[in-house]
Amino acid sequence: MSHDESRPPAEGTYWYDAKKVGVSPAIEVLQAVRRFRVADAAMRHRAQTEMNVNETDMTAIRHLIACERLHRVASPKDLSEFLNISSAATAKLLSRLSASGHIRREVNPHDGRAQRLFATQSSHEQVRQVLSGTHEQLMQVALDLTADQQAAIVQFLDAMSAIAVGPRPEVSAERASTAAAPLRSPQVKG
Repeated sequence: MSHDESRPPAEGTYWYDAKKVGVSPAIEVLQAVRRFRVADAAMRHRAQTEMNVNETDMTAIRHLIACERLHRVASPKDLSEFLNISSAATAKLLSRLSASGHIRREVNPHDGRAQRLFATQSSHEQVRQVLSGTHEQLMQVALDLTADQQAAIVQFLDAMSAIAVGPRPEVSAERASTAAAPLRSPQVKG
């Protein structure tokens, strides 16, 4: 192996041919997205540490707060579906968050067997304290953009999100070719 083959590719060029015309600016955009994702993860980790919760707990608390803002009442089943976890894992999560004072559970007055879930006032205050300064700064960055820039960024991020949560292209292509292939009967040797 020559020296050049043993060195890793330059940052941002691993998956892309940086020699193609127009690719370098696109690589810079993708690198900026990656830097933001790393920074966002660090911000969330910092918030989790300050609130003494794990990532799933924090996501659950933020979801309950969002439901309250939308005047929706969350149930354990709703939370389980949102977090994509089993009902057993949801039960453990709810016990943990109730014991730590982050959520409160109430009996649903319309169905005495069901529960309604709410973030406690303390959780609202903690989330606001931990994240509000950062959220205000992020909002200011977005407000400083022109309307055209805002629209372009929304379109770009929505397209990136659709790709990230959609099926992998190679899997979709493989499934499509398998589905399009004619079915053949097995050859019987006699």
